[in-house]
Amino acid sequence: MSLHRNCAGHTRRDFIQLGLHGALGVGLCDLLRMRAHAETTSTFKPSASAKNVNCIMIWLDGGPSHYETFDPKPDAPAEIRGSFKTIPTAVPGVHFSEPVPELAKCFDKFTVVRSICHKDPNHGGGNHYMMTGAPTPVPVNCGASVTFHPSFGAMVSRERGVRSGLPAFMASPDNTRSGGPNFLGGQHAAFAIGGYPNSPNFEVSDVVLPKEIAEGRAQGRRDLRTALDRMQRFNDKLVEDPAVVFDEFYQQGFDLVSSPRAQAAFDIHREDAKVRDRYGRNDMGQRMLLARRLVEVGVSWVTINWGGWDDHRELFKAYKGDKMKNLDQGVSALLADLHDRGLLANTLVLVLGEFGRTPKVNKDGGRDHWPHAMSVLMAGAGIPGGQIVGATDAQGYHASENIYRPEDFAASIYTKMGIDPHQTLQTTTGRPVALVNEGRLIRELFV
Repeated sequence: MSLHRNCAGHTRRDFIQLGLHGALGVGLCDLLRMRAHAETTSTFKPSASAKNVNCIMIWLDGGPSHYETFDPKPDAPAEIRGSFKTIPTAVPGVHFSEPVPELAKCFDKFTVVRSICHKDPNHGGGNHYMMTGAPTPVPVNCGASVTFHPSFGAMVSRERGVRSGLPAFMASPDNTRSGGPNFLGGQHAAFAIGGYPNSPNFEVSDVVLPKEIAEGRAQGRRDLRTALDRMQRFNDKLVEDPAVVFDEFYQQGFDLVSSPRAQAAFDIHREDAKVRDRYGRNDMGQRMLLARRLVEVGVSWVTINWGGWDDHRELFKAYKGDKMKNLDQGVSALLADLHDRGLLANTLVLVLGEFGRTPKVNKDGGRDHWPHAMSVLMAGAGIPGGQIVGATDAQGYHASENIYRPEDFAASIYTKMGIDPHQTLQTTTGRPVALVNEGRLIRELFV
């Protein structure tokens, strides 16, 4: 599958390669402040149910328009409101834009937060901020390294670990836009699920045991490998020993190909044809179905990376096409399916991109980058349905009521999943870093 590039000509991989390890120094005052902060927030006690909450994040790379989805402005001037009409939702008095009719019908199952905003109009910076809860670091001089923050999925992997042979963090179709583990280490990177789930011969590469290797022979090879690993390595005390990371991946890989639950979850062909039709027989609809199958067997975090939302040109034509139809059908089917199976209570669903789009339609019929207002769909894990959180001004320029930052979004996600958002991490150089810097909960998600 080809990677969708944003308007800057970069893929998510380019931003990940900017830097992985922090080398900035920390002063005594900073160290004491971090320790004091950790001590004052060490009473975090998650509920037993929160520890079992899994998450499906549908990442719309490029930045979807809030105007043409969940925050239309029908009374604004034509150059701002655009060409779509509004439609009623399942909740009286709340209207969405007409490209999302199926989501409007099931609005009773999710919340829309209209008031998350930040100040970074760049794809790389916005991606990092919304996928980690930390702004993109800026080096203080040309030779300085910077500390990139771990993504939500990587942090969940650190906290949860492998369960029943299944990695905690998976990304589909790739992990280039998922946000990296950065200083948490390569063992917490996303397991990438490539291929095309809508294809008749789809299977997840590297997790299917080759037919020519019997189970006993595979076990024998692992035993041989284990024996060799007992030999002392000269560099086994290094903090970043590539061999150690390789061994962890090797063990995870063996567990994955030998786990009946994992094999069954990846085999989307076992799904009832009517269910597959409900999601839509297209690539992204089937990825959402595969994500449901994965969280159903215990995968903690699945990111679905969907590029092509950077609509600087012909936005209205694009939103009348298959892209928006597939999003509307797939997400509404996912929410209904999780609800019908009793899984929505312990599955967090997130739909977002790195920012919203500009209020005025540009000369090419598109909208440009706009981090000052965006809409985020949030559902499951106890989040009330049929709720609008916050608001933008009359023309959609800025978040104007109950304004929340990406830090607040991050703190809310971690709390929903039973992870202390106020804990302090350490980089590979021993520098203390707050997981979430002064994030507060989006209180409307916890009523």
